[in-house]
Amino acid sequence: MGIQCLLLGLRTSRTFISAYRFTGIQSSRAFVFTASQTFKVKDIRSILCCHVRAVSVRNAYSFTSAAVAKDVVLFEHDRTRFFRLLAIFCAGQFLFWVYLAQFAFTSLRDTRKNSSEPQKVRTELGGFFSFDMNLGSNAWRYGFTLGCLIIGGGIVGVAVLFSRRSVSRVILHKGGGKVTVSTQSPLGPLRAHSLTVPLSQVACHAHRQESSSFIPLKIKGYKFYFLLDKEGTLNNPKLFDITVGAYRPL
Repeated sequence: MGIQCLLLGLRTSRTFISAYRFTGIQSSRAFVFTASQTFKVKDIRSILCCHVRAVSVRNAYSFTSAAVAKDVVLFEHDRTRFFRLLAIFCAGQFLFWVYLAQFAFTSLRDTRKNSSEPQKVRTELGGFFSFDMNLGSNAWRYGFTLGCLIIGGGIVGVAVLFSRRSVSRVILHKGGGKVTVSTQSPLGPLRAHSLTVPLSQVACHAHRQESSSFIPLKIKGYKFYFLLDKEGTLNNPKLFDITVGAYRPL
């Protein structure tokens, strides 16, 4: 009887110990599983956050960074043929007005006869008013000659200024610190006038989508605007907008 009670007690304690062991093992496994899942979730979140930050930084760099790895041609527009025709036209106009000035200076004579009084010519303009003038007087001769020279020189000056302010190429140099602006020339793009300035000294006072025909570009230290014809080619519009096409107070 005592032996049976002892055996029964051993079985009961064994069952209790087995159940406790199984429960402890399950609890430890559940804890480990929960901890591993928590760590996995945290790792995934950190990886996703890092990825999102990397993508954001990469996108911001690609759209806002001007530090290019090599020279980039932002704008180009070759109008050599047009400016050659303009040069020929201006040369013809200058020769015409110079000839007219020489003719006025040498051919206009004082309209006086034997008397000391000059012979005046009655001029009527459209019937509204009339006046007497002596085309051979020094005032008319010198004035007409000077007027012809001013007109001829003015035509040439305007043409030269227009060609020196019409842009044929814009280059953003390596690193994004400097910009080279080349102007149009009747001698071709290789002999065109070019200037290299820091990017901080270049500003665009109108957005390229707001201008109808020309994009005005202002360079510090130079009078008048440099004009970019909208018929030209913008090789990288986004990079142009954040570098040369951006507005800066000069």
